[in-house]
Amino acid sequence: MTKTILQTENLVKNYKMGKIETPVLRGLTFGVGEGEFVAIMGPSGCGKSTLLHLLGGLLSPTSGKILIDGEDLASVSDAQRTEIRRRKIGFVFQRFNLFPTLTADGNLRLAERIHTGNGGNPERRREVLQLLKLENKMHHKPLELSGGEQQRVALARAIVNSPAIILADEPTGNLDTENSKIVLDMFKELNQRFNQTIVMITHNPEAAENCDRVIRMLDGKIVSE
Repeated sequence: MTKTILQTENLVKNYKMGKIETPVLRGLTFGVGEGEFVAIMGPSGCGKSTLLHLLGGLLSPTSGKILIDGEDLASVSDAQRTEIRRRKIGFVFQRFNLFPTLTADGNLRLAERIHTGNGGNPERRREVLQLLKLENKMHHKPLELSGGEQQRVALARAIVNSPAIILADEPTGNLDTENSKIVLDMFKELNQRFNQTIVMITHNPEAAENCDRVIRMLDGKIVSE
Protein backbone atom coordinates (compact mmCIF):
# COMPACT_ATOMS: atom_id res chain seq x y z
CA MET A 1 0.00 0.00 0.00
CA THR A 2 1.32 3.44 -0.95
CA LYS A 3 2.08 5.71 1.98
CA THR A 4 0.02 8.93 2.12
CA ILE A 5 2.60 11.70 2.36
CA LEU A 6 0.22 14.66 2.15
CA GLN A 7 -3.30 14.79 3.58
CA THR A 8 -5.80 17.60 4.09
CA GLU A 9 -8.89 17.22 6.25
CA ASN A 10 -11.78 19.69 5.97
CA LEU A 11 -9.36 22.48 5.07
CA VAL A 12 -10.89 25.96 5.28
CA LYS A 13 -9.32 29.32 4.49
CA ASN A 14 -11.13 32.65 4.85
CA TYR A 15 -9.72 36.13 4.30
CA LYS A 16 -10.93 39.05 6.41
CA MET A 17 -11.14 42.67 5.31
CA GLY A 18 -12.51 44.69 8.17
CA LYS A 19 -15.72 43.00 9.25
CA ILE A 20 -16.13 41.16 5.97
CA GLU A 21 -14.93 37.54 5.85
CA THR A 22 -14.55 35.96 2.41
CA PRO A 23 -14.31 32.17 2.08
CA VAL A 24 -11.59 30.98 -0.32
CA LEU A 25 -11.31 27.27 0.49
CA ARG A 26 -14.44 25.49 1.67
CA GLY A 27 -13.59 22.24 3.42
CA LEU A 28 -11.07 20.44 1.19
CA THR A 29 -10.23 16.82 1.98
CA PHE A 30 -7.81 14.86 -0.20
CA GLY A 31 -4.59 12.87 -0.01
CA VAL A 32 -1.46 12.44 -2.11
CA GLY A 33 0.47 9.18 -2.05
CA GLU A 34 4.24 8.99 -1.88
CA GLY A 35 5.60 9.09 -5.42
CA GLU A 36 2.44 10.54 -7.01
CA PHE A 37 2.50 13.33 -9.59
CA VAL A 38 -0.73 15.27 -9.03
CA ALA A 39 -2.09 18.29 -10.90
CA ILE A 40 -4.50 20.77 -9.31
CA MET A 41 -6.57 22.59 -11.93
CA GLY A 42 -9.34 25.15 -11.97
CA PRO A 43 -10.25 28.63 -13.19
CA SER A 44 -8.63 31.79 -11.84
CA GLY A 45 -9.92 32.65 -8.39
CA CYS A 46 -10.92 29.09 -7.47
CA GLY A 47 -8.34 28.91 -4.65
CA LYS A 48 -5.54 26.89 -6.30
CA SER A 49 -2.66 29.17 -5.30
CA THR A 50 -4.05 29.68 -1.81
CA LEU A 51 -4.17 25.90 -1.45
CA LEU A 52 -0.57 25.53 -2.58
CA HIS A 53 0.60 28.21 -0.14
CA LEU A 54 -1.22 26.41 2.67
CA LEU A 55 0.31 23.06 1.71
CA GLY A 56 3.74 24.70 1.75
CA GLY A 57 3.25 26.30 5.14
CA LEU A 58 3.39 29.83 3.72
CA LEU A 59 -0.12 30.54 5.02
CA SER A 60 -2.09 29.28 8.01
CA PRO A 61 -5.56 27.77 7.52
CA THR A 62 -8.68 29.12 9.18
CA SER A 63 -9.50 25.55 10.23
CA GLY A 64 -8.80 21.96 9.26
CA LYS A 65 -5.64 19.85 9.02
CA ILE A 66 -2.65 19.70 6.68
CA LEU A 67 -0.52 16.63 7.30
CA ILE A 68 2.92 16.57 5.67
CA ASP A 69 4.53 13.17 6.21
CA GLY A 70 2.46 12.87 9.39
CA GLU A 71 3.15 16.36 10.79
CA ASP A 72 0.21 18.76 11.01
CA LEU A 73 1.14 22.21 9.69
CA ALA A 74 -2.08 23.66 11.08
CA SER A 75 -1.35 22.83 14.73
CA VAL A 76 2.26 23.97 15.13
CA SER A 77 3.95 27.31 15.79
CA ASP A 78 5.27 29.52 13.01
CA ALA A 79 8.82 28.44 13.85
CA GLN A 80 7.89 24.75 13.71
CA ARG A 81 6.03 25.27 10.42
CA THR A 82 9.13 26.93 8.96
CA GLU A 83 11.24 23.98 10.09
CA ILE A 84 8.88 21.44 8.47
CA ARG A 85 8.92 23.49 5.27
CA ARG A 86 12.72 23.66 5.32
CA ARG A 87 13.12 19.91 5.84
CA LYS A 88 10.37 18.44 3.71
CA ILE A 89 9.19 20.79 0.95
CA GLY A 90 10.73 22.11 -2.25
CA PHE A 91 9.11 24.98 -4.17
CA VAL A 92 9.11 25.78 -7.89
CA PHE A 93 7.42 29.06 -8.84
CA GLN A 94 6.24 30.50 -12.14
CA ARG A 95 8.66 33.46 -11.90
CA PHE A 96 11.75 31.31 -11.10
CA ASN A 97 12.71 33.48 -8.05
CA LEU A 98 16.44 32.95 -8.56
CA PHE A 99 19.01 35.25 -6.97
CA PRO A 100 20.28 37.31 -9.95
CA THR A 101 23.77 37.90 -8.54
CA LEU A 102 24.43 34.18 -7.96
CA THR A 103 25.38 31.54 -10.51
CA ALA A 104 23.29 28.39 -10.98
CA ASP A 105 25.65 26.58 -8.61
CA GLY A 106 25.46 29.51 -6.19
CA ASN A 107 21.66 29.40 -6.10
CA LEU A 108 21.83 25.70 -5.23
CA ARG A 109 24.54 26.29 -2.65
CA LEU A 110 22.40 28.92 -0.93
CA ALA A 111 19.47 26.46 -0.79
CA GLU A 112 21.78 23.89 0.80
CA ARG A 113 23.05 26.41 3.35
CA ILE A 114 19.49 27.31 4.36
CA HIS A 115 18.67 23.60 4.67
CA THR A 116 21.78 22.33 6.47
CA GLY A 117 23.45 25.41 7.90
CA ASN A 118 26.72 24.63 6.11
CA GLY A 119 28.29 24.86 2.66
CA GLY A 120 26.49 21.81 1.33
CA ASN A 121 27.71 19.05 -0.96
CA PRO A 122 29.41 20.05 -4.24
CA GLU A 123 29.02 16.54 -5.66
CA ARG A 124 25.27 16.55 -4.96
CA ARG A 125 24.91 19.94 -6.68
CA ARG A 126 26.84 18.69 -9.71
CA GLU A 127 24.72 15.52 -9.81
CA VAL A 128 21.47 17.51 -9.77
CA LEU A 129 22.66 19.96 -12.44
CA GLN A 130 23.75 17.05 -14.63
CA LEU A 131 20.38 15.36 -14.16
CA LEU A 132 18.65 18.51 -15.41
CA LYS A 133 21.16 18.91 -18.25
CA LEU A 134 22.68 22.07 -16.80
CA GLU A 135 26.22 20.90 -16.05
CA ASN A 136 27.65 23.34 -18.61
CA LYS A 137 25.65 26.21 -17.06
CA MET A 138 26.89 25.83 -13.48
CA HIS A 139 28.76 29.14 -13.50
CA HIS A 140 26.15 31.16 -15.41
CA LYS A 141 23.98 33.76 -13.69
CA PRO A 142 20.21 33.86 -14.36
CA LEU A 143 20.40 36.66 -16.93
CA GLU A 144 22.85 34.54 -18.90
CA LEU A 145 20.30 31.70 -19.15
CA SER A 146 17.15 31.20 -21.21
CA GLY A 147 13.76 31.08 -19.50
CA GLY A 148 13.69 27.29 -19.74
CA GLU A 149 17.19 27.03 -18.26
CA GLN A 150 16.25 29.37 -15.41
CA GLN A 151 13.23 27.20 -14.59
CA ARG A 152 15.42 24.09 -14.62
CA VAL A 153 17.80 25.81 -12.19
CA ALA A 154 14.79 26.60 -10.00
CA LEU A 155 13.80 22.93 -10.18
CA ALA A 156 17.36 21.88 -9.33
CA ARG A 157 17.27 24.19 -6.32
CA ALA A 158 13.99 22.59 -5.21
CA ILE A 159 15.34 19.03 -5.32
CA VAL A 160 18.96 19.52 -4.19
CA ASN A 161 18.00 18.81 -0.56
CA SER A 162 15.87 15.75 -1.47
CA PRO A 163 12.53 17.07 -0.16
CA ALA A 164 9.61 14.74 0.53
CA ILE A 165 7.35 16.86 -1.70
CA ILE A 166 7.82 19.35 -4.52
CA LEU A 167 5.11 22.02 -4.80
CA ALA A 168 5.07 23.68 -8.23
CA ASP A 169 2.98 26.78 -8.94
CA GLU A 170 2.35 27.13 -12.71
CA PRO A 171 5.97 26.06 -13.45
CA THR A 172 5.49 26.41 -17.24
CA GLY A 173 3.43 29.61 -17.11
CA ASN A 174 6.28 31.83 -18.32
CA LEU A 175 7.69 29.40 -20.88
CA ASP A 176 7.13 28.81 -24.58
CA THR A 177 5.89 25.44 -25.86
CA GLU A 178 9.33 23.93 -26.41
CA ASN A 179 10.70 24.89 -23.00
CA SER A 180 7.45 23.88 -21.31
CA LYS A 181 7.87 20.38 -22.70
CA ILE A 182 11.48 20.21 -21.53
CA VAL A 183 10.56 21.25 -17.98
CA LEU A 184 7.57 18.87 -17.83
CA ASP A 185 9.76 16.03 -19.09
CA MET A 186 12.16 16.81 -16.24
CA PHE A 187 9.31 16.65 -13.73
CA LYS A 188 8.22 13.30 -15.16
CA GLU A 189 11.75 11.90 -14.98
CA LEU A 190 12.13 12.99 -11.35
CA ASN A 191 8.79 11.39 -10.54
CA GLN A 192 9.33 8.13 -12.40
CA ARG A 193 13.05 7.61 -11.86
CA PHE A 194 13.34 8.83 -8.27
CA ASN A 195 9.77 8.41 -7.02
CA GLN A 196 9.61 12.15 -6.27
CA THR A 197 6.21 13.31 -5.03
CA ILE A 198 5.03 16.38 -6.97
CA VAL A 199 1.93 18.54 -6.60
CA MET A 200 1.59 20.98 -9.50
CA ILE A 201 -0.82 23.89 -9.91
CA THR A 202 -1.59 24.40 -13.59
CA HIS A 203 -4.25 25.86 -15.86
CA ASN A 204 -2.83 23.98 -18.85
CA PRO A 205 -4.58 20.68 -19.75
CA GLU A 206 -1.53 19.56 -21.74
CA ALA A 207 0.66 19.97 -18.65
CA ALA A 208 -1.88 18.06 -16.55
CA GLU A 209 -1.74 15.14 -19.00
CA ASN A 210 1.74 14.37 -17.65
CA CYS A 211 0.33 13.70 -14.17
CA ASP A 212 -1.00 10.53 -12.54
CA ARG A 213 -4.10 12.29 -11.28
CA VAL A 214 -5.91 15.60 -11.70
CA ILE A 215 -7.78 17.33 -8.87
CA ARG A 216 -10.23 19.90 -10.25
CA MET A 217 -11.35 22.86 -8.18
CA LEU A 218 -14.20 25.33 -8.51
CA ASP A 219 -15.25 28.06 -6.07
CA GLY A 220 -12.98 26.80 -3.31
CA LYS A 221 -14.13 23.18 -3.52
CA ILE A 222 -12.91 19.96 -5.11
CA VAL A 223 -15.39 19.05 -7.84
CA SER A 224 -13.63 15.99 -9.28
CA GLU A 225 -10.50 13.82 -9.07
